[in-house]
Amino acid sequence: MSKDFSRRDFIKGTIGAGLALGGGGLLAGCYVYDTKGLPTAVLGKTGVRIPRIAIGLGSRFCNIDDTDEAVAMLEYALDNGLFYWDTAHIYENRNNGVISEERIGLVTKNRRDEIFLSTKITSRDPDEAMKQIELSLKRLQTDRLDMLKIHDVHSMEDVEKISEKGNLIEIVSKLKERKVTRFIGFSGHADADAMKTVAERGDFDVMLIALNHWDFENNPQKRQELAIPVALDKELGVMLMKAVRPRENNPAFKAADLIRFALSLKGPAGVTLGMDSLEVVKSNLEILRNFNPMNSQEIKMMSASLNPFFNHKNIPWMKTGYCDGKWA
Repeated sequence: MSKDFSRRDFIKGTIGAGLALGGGGLLAGCYVYDTKGLPTAVLGKTGVRIPRIAIGLGSRFCNIDDTDEAVAMLEYALDNGLFYWDTAHIYENRNNGVISEERIGLVTKNRRDEIFLSTKITSRDPDEAMKQIELSLKRLQTDRLDMLKIHDVHSMEDVEKISEKGNLIEIVSKLKERKVTRFIGFSGHADADAMKTVAERGDFDVMLIALNHWDFENNPQKRQELAIPVALDKELGVMLMKAVRPRENNPAFKAADLIRFALSLKGPAGVTLGMDSLEVVKSNLEILRNFNPMNSQEIKMMSASLNPFFNHKNIPWMKTGYCDGKWA
């Protein structure tokens, strides 16, 4: 973004284009999505009814080398009711050159109104953040978002930074006001107090939060118990992530059981799952179509079996300096 093209100019230009959009996915001013009969939940105060599984288009998706294969996966997911797509400006694979948003744009350019589209911004510098948003829209081949999240709120110092005048919270709020994005949210993996503090502000519509992965000896924070109740009290839609990651440490865990566990927890609207093949999409669709909540005893047993993973000291996203995005 040049010095002559201010953040205000960008916002004005983007919303001007947005107002000229067609309304293929609109009915009487409301967005309508085809769930194809999948189990759904209302995403907090957004009022949007979503499938209880969202497609995470991060590291797993970026590992697909073949573009046609990746696009076919997205098309199939959309054709079968998985219309909530979650990505981020920073999601890319440096080995194969894949940039998540660019791939998604190959589908959104033709089917934008069918998709609940969410991306995230990373930079804590206001000018750089606006550049990221501008580039994200270009990559996604759209002039509007359904959800714009602040990526990876990780500490109380980070909360102070994004809360500064003219910084991220003010930026995303203004973009929502000007209808560049319908809703705003934030994501986080680590600090429970930071997530709780941002939720308490009441500015946001959605919180995307990692399940209870923590090194209890050095980082005794139970995010589910601390941050989620506050978010729900503020009527935020809560989405979970990292639900299937325990398989990486213990392959004995079945993906279907881990997903069922996440979907059985009280409060969250659903879970965001990374998907890297058509077969995985089909499997997750079957899990959702046949979903039956765990009872309290099953939840207790699964929680106990997950404790060794939750307390593991080598979980990457619990380490200082971790950034969820550019994968080598």
